[in-house]
Amino acid sequence: MYKHICKRIVDIIVSLVALPFLLLIILIVGLLIKLEDRGPVFYRADRLGKNGTPFHMFKFRTMKVHAADIRNEDGSTFCSASDPRLTKIGKVLRETSIDELPQLLNVLFGQMSLIGPRPDLVEMLSVYEGEEARKLDIVPGITGYNQAYFRNSISMKNRFENDVFYVDNLNFRLDVKIIYRTILLLTQRKHVYNE
Repeated sequence: MYKHICKRIVDIIVSLVALPFLLLIILIVGLLIKLEDRGPVFYRADRLGKNGTPFHMFKFRTMKVHAADIRNEDGSTFCSASDPRLTKIGKVLRETSIDELPQLLNVLFGQMSLIGPRPDLVEMLSVYEGEEARKLDIVPGITGYNQAYFRNSISMKNRFENDVFYVDNLNFRLDVKIIYRTILLLTQRKHVYNE
């Protein structure tokens, strides 16, 4: 019951309650982004949703306009503290994970959940092996098992394994642990980059 009904109800309630705060953050952060380089405030990323259905995931833009797409060997997005593509405000947004807050809109629209496997790039669909695609059996999340315990410190293959573990063990208690661990990791600012 939690997996199919209660989880969605929690998502709706939390995203609706957070909406006024999100709008205020959008005004402040949007102004800071515009003041730095006058580029767009948001970055819309095409990601894989439940059952592999693509959707536009919202984030605050943290990189310079028209920045090159750089990937790690395993296909994951390159993420480094010394990345020259990051704007000054973008570096702060990324280190504090404030850049992820617009995804509350995706939660409200039902494309994402507060907790679940992080949504992958659309092209990752061809990379999954064996059971890995089972991570798409549920709605992706703003935070999840990987973000709570490892953030960016493990390989893509390990992330896929953990995502399937979460799908198989999804329950209220695990979600509460993930929220607690996510807050802990954010306050410590650990594993922000995957270098």
